[in-house]
Amino acid sequence: MAVQPKAERQAANRLAHFEKRQAERAARGPRGLAESWMERARAVAAKREAAARAAGEDPETVWNDLALTVSTWVTRYEE
Repeated sequence: MAVQPKAERQAANRLAHFEKRQAERAARGPRGLAESWMERARAVAAKREAAARAAGEDPETVWNDLALTVSTWVTRYEE
């Protein structure tokens, strides 16, 4: 049996954790699912920020994109 590289193991663990939490929150309905996706979005943004820094790219880009997406949603539904 081949040894699983650390990065693959970590990715699999993160996915399993996300799927477990998403299933728990899904039991609470759409509000729970929304909370799960917002948590995941923040985690992905933080990971992409770190990758951008390591690559010498602008780390703010990913957060600006997330902020724009949330802003668009708020504008659509805000009274």
